[in-house]
Amino acid sequence: MRNDNRRPSKRLTHADAKIIKIRLKQGDMQSRIAADFDVNIGRISEINTGKKFNDVRI
Repeated sequence: MRNDNRRPSKRLTHADAKIIKIRLKQGDMQSRIAADFDVNIGRISEINTGKKFNDVRI
């Protein structure tokens, strides 16, 4: 059975990743950043660990 209430994940851009990296460096909680960008906390964790957007520098 398909759940039609699901929304596709928001795609993060390089500009988003830069803002996220800045906020992480400032000590913002990953859960708060994820909520602000309307993404799963796993996306923020991937940026934090360098699995995604490793080329984005701050």
